[in-house]
Amino acid sequence: TGISDSGSFIQTDAAINPGNSGGALVDMDGDLIGINTAIFSRSGSSAGVGFAVPAAMVKRVVDSALGGAKTVVRPWLGVKGDTVTGDIAGSLGLSRPQGLVVTDVYPNSPAARAGVRQGDVITAIDGQEINDQGGLNYRIGSRAPNDQVQVAILRDGRAQTLTARVQTLPGEADPDKGVMIQTGPFAGAEVVALNPALADRLGGDPFASGVIVTGVSGRGYAARAGFRQNDLIVSINGRPIATARDVEAAGAGRGPWEVVINRGGRQIRGVLR
Repeated sequence: TGISDSGSFIQTDAAINPGNSGGALVDMDGDLIGINTAIFSRSGSSAGVGFAVPAAMVKRVVDSALGGAKTVVRPWLGVKGDTVTGDIAGSLGLSRPQGLVVTDVYPNSPAARAGVRQGDVITAIDGQEINDQGGLNYRIGSRAPNDQVQVAILRDGRAQTLTARVQTLPGEADPDKGVMIQTGPFAGAEVVALNPALADRLGGDPFASGVIVTGVSGRGYAARAGFRQNDLIVSINGRPIATARDVEAAGAGRGPWEVVINRGGRQIRGVLR
């Protein structure tokens, strides 16, 4: 949606005028179910589609603030998956497309410790149906760290329920703790090893690996080579890059240097000489 890094909203056709963000969205019983946050309108008037942040997510923010926290810490399960399509549903013997096929499980994550495996189909969290990655992220994100959740899965055609204790994303989320590369073809680039917590803060993929460029000096070779802030250095000369030391070591050798980076979700390959 481009509204925020959260992809879960209540869509409503109740009139939301420009300037109404922060107002209450209530149901027919008068219960608060969301906080209005945006409207998509071709005309610029209230004739359009409104979006509200679900009350469960708002409660997490309020509880964090009342508890003295300065940021909202979002828990995670540690799985990544693909939506079950019609073809996948047929191959699994499902009556309809429903669930999320697990394609990756982060090592030592809550999902890994609970026994979730690659190839499992997650069908529900705490009895609430799951249909895509966004739905899973919402159900987990509305919980508090250390909460237990019931993960319903299909494995080899058999339904199972696993118990997982969700945790905060591992790693340091501070992008200001970068290392400035002083010499070589990457001189002037400030880099820090990517981890799930930092990737989530920057709006990236917590499963991604590499070294993120947190700043570029205008006087360094890195700037002349075209590096930009938030570039993710994936590999140099075919070798995976995981730390700032890896970047320094690669730059200390003789060129040319074949570099693969990820920029805005697009992989770019280039050669530095």
